[in-house]
Amino acid sequence: MSATRIERDSMGELAVPAEALWGAQTQRAIENFPISGWRMPRGFLRALGLIKAAAAEANAGLGLLDPGRGAAIREAALKVAAGEFDAEFPVDVFQTGSGTSSNMNANEVIARVAHSLGGMAVHPNDHVNLGQSSNDVVPTAIQVGACLGLRERLLPALAHLRETIARRAHEHRGTVKTGRTHLMDAMPLTLGQELSAWASQVEQVEERLGDAGRRLRALPLGGTAVGTGINAHPQFAERACAGLARLSGLPFTPAANPFAGIAAQDGAVELSGQLNGLAVVLMKLSNDLRWMNSGPLAGLGEIELPALQPGSSIMPGKVNPVIPEAVAMVAAQMMGMHATISVAGQSGNFQLNVMLPLIAHTLLWAIELGASAARLLADRAIAGFAVREDRLRAALARNPILVTALNPLIGYEKAAAIAKKAYASGRPILEVAVEETGLDRERLEKALDPLALTRGGIVEGLPGGG
Repeated sequence: MSATRIERDSMGELAVPAEALWGAQTQRAIENFPISGWRMPRGFLRALGLIKAAAAEANAGLGLLDPGRGAAIREAALKVAAGEFDAEFPVDVFQTGSGTSSNMNANEVIARVAHSLGGMAVHPNDHVNLGQSSNDVVPTAIQVGACLGLRERLLPALAHLRETIARRAHEHRGTVKTGRTHLMDAMPLTLGQELSAWASQVEQVEERLGDAGRRLRALPLGGTAVGTGINAHPQFAERACAGLARLSGLPFTPAANPFAGIAAQDGAVELSGQLNGLAVVLMKLSNDLRWMNSGPLAGLGEIELPALQPGSSIMPGKVNPVIPEAVAMVAAQMMGMHATISVAGQSGNFQLNVMLPLIAHTLLWAIELGASAARLLADRAIAGFAVREDRLRAALARNPILVTALNPLIGYEKAAAIAKKAYASGRPILEVAVEETGLDRERLEKALDPLALTRGGIVEGLPGGG
């Protein structure tokens, strides 16, 4: 049996591993919640450390902590924020709904580290948690962690994905292909136009995520137990949020109504909804890539994704679209995570949400998954796919839907008859149109030019076309 020491809290004595930095309340949580083995995420621990540092600075500035003790707590908390003591945070995600166990884990670790730094007694509750409650600290940590994750991980990853798509779109602005609606042949467009839609989707996701993130910068810190600010100095919230802003580089402010920030998690649910929207976009892009890459002989075969690994344990030479498949699975996971956060978000009973650790874990994980998947899709699939222009040209030549361009001249019914004959005979639409319309071949070639058809409007050379 490993060596232990005896720690005490309001419930009595408890044996704690001798070398552990945590105390009795953390140990009780370890013993009470042996559920998943999932620990609170790095982004949450970072946010906790920053909050405790900002709180110590605020309390010292207000004269509630002596300068030496306040400085030691701040230094210890910043070490927690930097990840120096992540191993000292063993509490399971599935714990008390307020996240009190994780808050006390931070308080105990920071108190012990601060004691070693400053050589003075530091109490987890009286000093590290001064002017705070788990009920305002944990929601604040969720918001701070999410805002930092957006700024540092997800939004840069999405910008990279968008820029990668836009670069490939520019390369293929003149590459014409068959469009598809209902998975059936439709009017042509350029590959650049198709990719531009992807880039626009990603850009809109960026905008929506940024908008949701701005609302998360209003923090309930200082509301303490139920939002009234009991045991916190009247200036604590403003000073602590200003300190968080300095430490993080983000413009955090006190919430206009801390009661709402403690009782509900509407901001987290909103952000989760936008992450769900991102998942939908990632799934759409991944599936389009899979379809375009399908084959290489019996599928569409429009592009060749980079060959990254053997695709089968039994079929030699098979290569699969592994990156889009992996990203599609990430998207499916993120959609499920939004359902989790939606249920957790409505679990606010009167003055407190009681699924805060689950929201923290799921929201921050979704941000990380989305960021990793976006970069992977950009770098390992979109940046390197090759275009099979011969396949694109062959499909265009046989596409009977090109006859749509003749509607203004010969009418819909006649155009439909030409399309059906071309399809049934397997002949190019141009040849059938020459036979059926009596128009000269040069005029029809101009009218049915696939690249011209990607520019919209009435085709030049037909009545009303100029």
